[in-house]
Amino acid sequence: MNQSLPAFALATGIPILLLSLAAFLGGWWIAIALIYALFITNGLDRIIYPKLPRRDMNPEMAEHLSKTLAIAHWCLLFLGIGALSWTERGFIADFSLFLAFGLFFGQVSNSNAHELIHRPKIFARQLGASVYTSLFFGHHATAHTAIHHRFVCTPNDPNTAKKGESYYRFAVRAWVGSFKAGLKVENTRLSIKNLPKWHASNAYWHYCFGAVLAIALTTYIFGIMGFFLHVAFGFFATSQLLLSDYVQHYGLRRRKLDDGRFEPVGLRHSWNAPHWFTSLLMLNAPRHSDHHKNPLKPYTELENLPADQAPVLPHSLPIMGFIALHPRRWQKTMAPHLDRWRNAENQQARPAN
Repeated sequence: MNQSLPAFALATGIPILLLSLAAFLGGWWIAIALIYALFITNGLDRIIYPKLPRRDMNPEMAEHLSKTLAIAHWCLLFLGIGALSWTERGFIADFSLFLAFGLFFGQVSNSNAHELIHRPKIFARQLGASVYTSLFFGHHATAHTAIHHRFVCTPNDPNTAKKGESYYRFAVRAWVGSFKAGLKVENTRLSIKNLPKWHASNAYWHYCFGAVLAIALTTYIFGIMGFFLHVAFGFFATSQLLLSDYVQHYGLRRRKLDDGRFEPVGLRHSWNAPHWFTSLLMLNAPRHSDHHKNPLKPYTELENLPADQAPVLPHSLPIMGFIALHPRRWQKTMAPHLDRWRNAENQQARPAN
């Protein structure tokens, strides 16, 4: 499969189709949707490993796909909550359906929203922010672009995991830290315009009231069960986004220069995963070094960098996220890879004799 726009559309469209069939028809379609999300996507990474040639892709068409996926996210959110609220299938079937929908929100919706908030057009950015807002993580639209990209791999970035830090400790610190840092950014933007921080144009009003409106709507339509399901989907999806942040910068750091500033963001400040199918599914989010080096570059143009230029994860991003849930196994898996890169950085920092 070539990394063309139809390839991205197919990789992201298949789960949308399977989830829709699972919601409406139930039965074996639930199992198929979950098996696809858990095993087939990662299996394709391992069983088939084609070298994907670059193809010229129209950036506008790529953005149209992202916008379509954002609209599909909202439809699937209501569809998933409705299917679980109005139909009794038994615990195993309901839990499987919840997992299948939640994995889509966490891996595809989050990755797509991330792409949209980096687009120059305001409507695309607002659409991406709305996806995060629907999952109660709207402030990420501000904190990610204004804080994370500026301070990544420094102590000033709450979304960079320290060496030896567990995911669970990181997740709490990152959520709270990014909320506060993003709010400070928005307040500063208003003060520059001589507006009070509680002004209606503060994006945090949109994030907070947007989330309240979304959950009020699902509660009104689907009842108290809809409320709890919406909260559960938001928690599950946000935990996956935080897992991605944890994995993609774990233990990496930027050197502090003699003038007190940190070195510019480089290719070695993000962990990457070259696995072809999950890259298609996540709109090349695993090609993270190129994204941080060139934040405005569309996902269709991100490069898969060789291991001598940028750190490479030993497994695909979803697999590494699962490993991160087990701190001891995570430390054992990542220690040799992280030590190798830190030793290389230390050698580069030594003055020549």
